[in-house]
Amino acid sequence: MQYKVVPFTANLSHQDQAPQAASQLEKVIDQYSSQGWEYVRLESVDTYITANTGCFGIGAKPAANISISMIVFRKP
Repeated sequence: MQYKVVPFTANLSHQDQAPQAASQLEKVIDQYSSQGWEYVRLESVDTYITANTGCFGIGAKPAANISISMIVFRKP
């Protein structure tokens, strides 16, 4: 079995967020389905981004925990 994992982030406006997210997810699933991939599930991957100290503190960014959505597909 072959798997493909694709990052997914919905681009939403302030109104009708759930329908917008569902529509965008459906489009990605349809795109990969037309290439022979079967949708398996939507996964959430939690990760830690280390701090960036910048140069002499300029442009420094703090560490952060983030969650990334990934769409899992498979081909038999």
